[in-house]
Amino acid sequence: MFSLMDETDGAARSVHGKARKLTEAFANDPFADGLLALLPRLRRFAAGLSRDRADADDLCQATIERALRNRDKWQQGTRLDSWVYRMMRNIWIDETRSRARRSETFVAEEAGATAGADGAQEARAQLGDIDRALATLPDEQREAVVLVMVEGWSYKEAAEIVGCPVGTLNSRLVRGRDALLARLGEAA
Repeated sequence: MFSLMDETDGAARSVHGKARKLTEAFANDPFADGLLALLPRLRRFAAGLSRDRADADDLCQATIERALRNRDKWQQGTRLDSWVYRMMRNIWIDETRSRARRSETFVAEEAGATAGADGAQEARAQLGDIDRALATLPDEQREAVVLVMVEGWSYKEAAEIVGCPVGTLNSRLVRGRDALLARLGEAA
């Protein structure tokens, strides 16, 4: 498992590099600039959905490509980030269903965290614990937790992205947060 907060690794630079190449074709284009600015947030959301580095990178790439292809469907004056997040979520759902039909299984990468004497190592170990606990949540709860607690979306905005009523999102978030706290308490 990799950290949702880790934006400095080679894979992230690779995704950013690919996105830059795509957006170079749209130089001085506010739409493409907006997509590029969203990329770190999209990568965190993809990591939260997929729980796998390669899948997260593929999901980011597919989302950016689809957004560029469908840019004429985006309505000026609406939030680009909400539109792209919903697109990413739909791509992930389609991919998950496709893999299920092909009987593929998802195995979360086991990452061992070693706590050292310095604060940075301990912080990385704690992030590893959080990532592993997050990976154990059901998809709907994990999605709600990532959108609200990691990405900072309001309940209403997150509910729109997910396509459910605010009350449903709230209950998923509460159950997910409670499960995370319980799992993190067990890890301590």
